Amino acid sequence: MHSTNLLLEEPIRMASILEPSKPSFFPAMTKIVGTLGPKSRSVDTISSCLKAGMSVARFDFSWGDAEYHQETLENLKVAIKSTKKLCAVMLDTVGPELQVVNKSEASISLEENGTVILTPDQGQEASSQVLPINFAGLAKAVKPGDTIFVGQYLFTGSETTSVWLEVSQIKGDDVVCVIKNTATLAGSLFTLHCSQIHIDLPTLSDEDKEVIRKWGAPNKIDFLSLSYTRHVEDVRQAREFLSKLGDLSQTQIFAKIENVEGLNNFDEILQEADGIILSRGNLGIDLPPEKVFLFQKSALHKCNMAGKPAVVTRVVDSMTDNLRPTRAEATDVANAVLDGSDAILLGAETLRGLYPVETISIVGKICAEAEKVFNQDLYFKRTVKHVGEPMTHLESIASSAVRAAIKVKASVIICFTSSGRAARLIAKYRPTMPVLSVVIPRLKTNQLRWSFTGAFEARQSLVVRGLFPMLADPRHPAESTSATNESVLKVALDHGKVSGVIKSHDRVVVCQKVGDSSVVKIIELDD
Repeated sequence: MHSTNLLLEEPIRMASILEPSKPSFFPAMTKIVGTLGPKSRSVDTISSCLKAGMSVARFDFSWGDAEYHQETLENLKVAIKSTKKLCAVMLDTVGPELQVVNKSEASISLEENGTVILTPDQGQEASSQVLPINFAGLAKAVKPGDTIFVGQYLFTGSETTSVWLEVSQIKGDDVVCVIKNTATLAGSLFTLHCSQIHIDLPTLSDEDKEVIRKWGAPNKIDFLSLSYTRHVEDVRQAREFLSKLGDLSQTQIFAKIENVEGLNNFDEILQEADGIILSRGNLGIDLPPEKVFLFQKSALHKCNMAGKPAVVTRVVDSMTDNLRPTRAEATDVANAVLDGSDAILLGAETLRGLYPVETISIVGKICAEAEKVFNQDLYFKRTVKHVGEPMTHLESIASSAVRAAIKVKASVIICFTSSGRAARLIAKYRPTMPVLSVVIPRLKTNQLRWSFTGAFEARQSLVVRGLFPMLADPRHPAESTSATNESVLKVALDHGKVSGVIKSHDRVVVCQKVGDSSVVKIIELDD
């Protein structure tokens, strides 16, 4: 199945580039996170997004109230049932985001070389002369010569819908700025970003905590995307807060790196967080443009070696309004995959874009093509070298399973796991074939009632490259006799056959626990 994989280092037969891609049940190993919003919240659209390849639904609380998002989530649940496609839920916090408040929603025209005043007085109307903002401490944070950027929703780099400002003087709480380019700001909210300047606001605001308590906890969110993570303490405080909310003690925290502060503290943040989101929109403003790719490559490499999922944002901005990505964007998606990202996050493209389903579909196709030329051999050697010796027991089993699967050209790796950790470790070595992660539920009690774990663990693997979860029957514990293991394995193999990833005479590598031992075995299927 995988002997046709090319490497970019090899000469590629040009005609082979034009050969149509073979359809497969898993369109791509790289996952797609879609943001649900006005253009993508109906049951039909969400169902189409799931079929197109979305495996994590992101709920962005920088706009819309809890009630609005709850309606969308209920639609998502209906879509999951009808499509039978599993989908995880990610709550994205607002964090210390600075905003220009435009109550009238009238368009604001700004002329190059003119001046505009940023004021914390929100009683004033937004106009070409004055922009009211939601932060009283800006005058203390900036100094003349500093750069401030204002754009709608997200930073697209379009010089007609966003504006660069240079601070010229401070007048009390007001900041007087020179306008560096002519632009028209349209809409009710614009994000304001001060380049390389510390903003003295908490990473997890009181409003964020309220949303997590009232919306996140009852909905048992799988991931918390922690916007503007700047220090390792931000992650620790968020984890401490989640641990007090019952079910959310299992929620994974993804640190969103958006500025130079987060970049400077990246190594410590990575150790503490469960995953990383590279928010390239803001980073592209905080860093010089020519440095963004360096941070991306270096951050993804660090995440890969730590075995933690890395998510890249802002890949096909132009698809917000267009049916096709630009050439640069298509190449950018492929490079994110070749650099080692686990998932691609779509924001405005699916939230308010005109083509949410087509965007997910095209991004998935580009990812699948890039995966075919991903140099797994080099990656494997580099990862083994990085881990060093002696390896831990689990790490050794995971790397052996991947090595065996590649040597025997297995069509799939099946991993039995209860915490999801073993499956994630296998995915860390980036096998060229899908990993079916069979999550075995565990029974637990809080003295008042018994419950099964497993659903969280299954959904949380939906952000990891190459992992495809299925929840096993709780009557078959993972570490039990080989007889019950065999029956669970049969269910997993049947699932693989139905989905088309396993055919007769294929080889399959199975990674499981038998008693106290971990076993990697290769099975060859009959007709």
